[in-house]
Amino acid sequence: MDKSQARKMVWEKLRHVALPDSRFHFEFQSYIPDFIGSDQALVRLIGLKIYQDSRLLFITPDNCLEGLRCRALQDGKTLLVTSYAIRRGFYVLEPERVSPADYRYASTLDGMERVGRPVTLYELKSLGKIDLVVTGASVINLQGVRFGKGHGFFDLEWGMLYMVGMVSPETILVAFVHDYQIVDLNLEATLYDSVCDMIVTPSQIIAMENPQKPTTGILWEKLEPGMLESIPPLQELKQGKTYHPHELQDHEPTRN
Repeated sequence: MDKSQARKMVWEKLRHVALPDSRFHFEFQSYIPDFIGSDQALVRLIGLKIYQDSRLLFITPDNCLEGLRCRALQDGKTLLVTSYAIRRGFYVLEPERVSPADYRYASTLDGMERVGRPVTLYELKSLGKIDLVVTGASVINLQGVRFGKGHGFFDLEWGMLYMVGMVSPETILVAFVHDYQIVDLNLEATLYDSVCDMIVTPSQIIAMENPQKPTTGILWEKLEPGMLESIPPLQELKQGKTYHPHELQDHEPTRN
């Protein structure tokens, strides 16, 4: 089964438990929804030792992760997030710089940009390595192969963070999904598809053995038309693309 078929199969079931988005209704090709039971999945995730030991988390801007972003701030953790479709790049949310009264607002898509601190890709290096990455998904199989909405934004986020040395194959990657989004199918992962270490759902935690994570950085020839022009961190990275992955962490980009 190819990616589009797997997504279509899952989206038909997901509609029964998904929470509609104020902008996109149930158009799952435009967003990854929150779902009934996400509060139960959150309890499972924050009980994990890797979460409790994490200092810096990258949490994608998916609707289902709004509660996690808020809880992480309450727990005193620093968050790295991206704006929708990465169009305005990366933001850092630091609990000591955000009023506790604003934690809930800061965890939303609009709030994170108003309350958070915008950072360039190269300014991110001062934060150190990311301890834990949490993402939503459209579909994921029992081997941890994860597919998103089909636009490749998470692949780009991982690739950019990899190229500046903030994530590596050893970085723990957790998929936060509803049980309906798990499929017992053989999904073929490409060089840039992410395989998760763990799946957390309202009812269970599934751990993978030796998941393979992308180490290709950004595959410039695979970018969809318009991506380079609309994603500032890609433009920033393009200036230093002659470096090999992870060498960028020790170099400033070439300025034209």
